[in-house]
Amino acid sequence: EIITMNTLLVVLDTHRPSMLPNAELLEKTTKVVLIDHHRRSTDFISNTSLIYHEPYASSTCEMVTEILQYIDSDKKLTPFEAKALYVGISRWPLEALKFADKYLRERDVPLLIYQGKLNLLDKEPQEEGILDYCSAHGIGFISFSPLAQGLLTDRYLNCTISDNGEVIGIPEGSRMTQGRFLKPSNLTPELLTYLKDLNEQAQKRQQSLAQMAISWILEQKGVTSVIVGASSTQQLARNLNLD
Repeated sequence: EIITMNTLLVVLDTHRPSMLPNAELLEKTTKVVLIDHHRRSTDFISNTSLIYHEPYASSTCEMVTEILQYIDSDKKLTPFEAKALYVGISRWPLEALKFADKYLRERDVPLLIYQGKLNLLDKEPQEEGILDYCSAHGIGFISFSPLAQGLLTDRYLNCTISDNGEVIGIPEGSRMTQGRFLKPSNLTPELLTYLKDLNEQAQKRQQSLAQMAISWILEQKGVTSVIVGASSTQQLARNLNLD
């Protein structure tokens, strides 16, 4: 009853009609905007006026906040709108983070969380000053990929690398065998040596390499939490057995 000819339906974080809580809205609304970052499937909303589909984005919230940068700065958001759109941001460079933080505070909506990639092999948020800024301004920092796609575990420590660069001994079923996000070419002789050195440090701490990698992140200034992925409950229990 509230839908009119001017009603705009905005679909976020999915492009599949079957995932909508009320798919009937698609049939009753003539103006539909779709914003999603998931990989496209055959089940796709068809009657759209505008599509913003970016599989390489880390979240739909990131895509929405990027759109707001192109809106007239005189546009005033209500606190409700701001809370819906700016609960957190992901992987923004430092200057963009400062912009978002200022923009939100001016509208009485504090930026709650920043999601960034931080681990023993990728310290960019620390080196760029993002962690320092979050800590100084009361913004939580949550790290994803703490184990660097499994490199910071014991899975590849027994691998060897031939003179022509071929990685020998890749465990069956590992991410490296899938070759999507972690490829054998990522494991260089220098990296393998570094991983073995880290593993020796972990053993001196009476930890596994994965446990030390996670505890190192949690020890960093400004870090609130860590997103830990695991293929089994046993693996999760091992990784979280922190000292």
